[in-house]
Amino acid sequence: MDHHHLPEHGPDPTGGALDWLPPALVLLAAAGTYLLLVRRARHRNPALGWSRWRTGFFLGGIVLLGVALLPPVAPFAHEDFRGHMVQHLLIGMYAPLALVLAAPVTLLLRTLPASRARRLTAVLRSLPARVIAHPAVALVLSTGSLVVLYFTPLYNATLADPAAHWLLHAHFLLSGCLFAYAIAGPDPAPARPGVKARLVYLGVAIAAHAVISQLVYAGFRVHIHAPVDQVQGGAEVMYYGGDLAELLLAAALVATWRPEPRRVASRGVWRGGVPARNVSGGS
Repeated sequence: MDHHHLPEHGPDPTGGALDWLPPALVLLAAAGTYLLLVRRARHRNPALGWSRWRTGFFLGGIVLLGVALLPPVAPFAHEDFRGHMVQHLLIGMYAPLALVLAAPVTLLLRTLPASRARRLTAVLRSLPARVIAHPAVALVLSTGSLVVLYFTPLYNATLADPAAHWLLHAHFLLSGCLFAYAIAGPDPAPARPGVKARLVYLGVAIAAHAVISQLVYAGFRVHIHAPVDQVQGGAEVMYYGGDLAELLLAAALVATWRPEPRRVASRGVWRGGVPARNVSGGS
């Protein structure tokens, strides 16, 4: 373990509002787009409507991303490895779960014209999508990447490069969303394995997080330029915060589980290429 202070990276932690304006605008645009689609879905099919819970989940995910990417957490993450780990958990685990539970793909299917909805469902059913959305692949991309990040020089290399810093954030978010979707997403997933298999993958993720955080705490072959107390504190944040996030994911899996007859019916809908709602009502 390297006992050095973290070098500055990304925007200046003491900078003005312009440093934080771009991510704030992107998050506001994402929230506005989702709300616009919700309004369109309710207008196209008032009887079906759209769940306020799903809307709340999406807005909650946007808020979590805002907390992670804006002051005071963002400057703290520049200065302290513990702050980096808080940011990592918010971007890579908590916000993705909320965003996935908002069912954005289902919302999009209800608002697209039937022809475009068919193209989207064809993409979701394609072999590349099935491979990427498999829990094993999602597990490697989300949890497995932590080994590469903290046990190679990669993490330190991202500290002085703003572009690499934001790419790391993007990786945390996308891989976190992919894993949450593969395990407990309410959106259509034709190749998603059964509940027992998903519980196994979730158990592997929990065990892997625990082992990685303990190795980081012990300083075993880690490449992190930070004081020991920061590294150990960050490892504790990863251990306890990761456990809580994965328990929430397990709860989401139970909450979104459907009995076998419902799943068989769902597969029947998918054989047509587009959910029945899109064919009949375009909602």
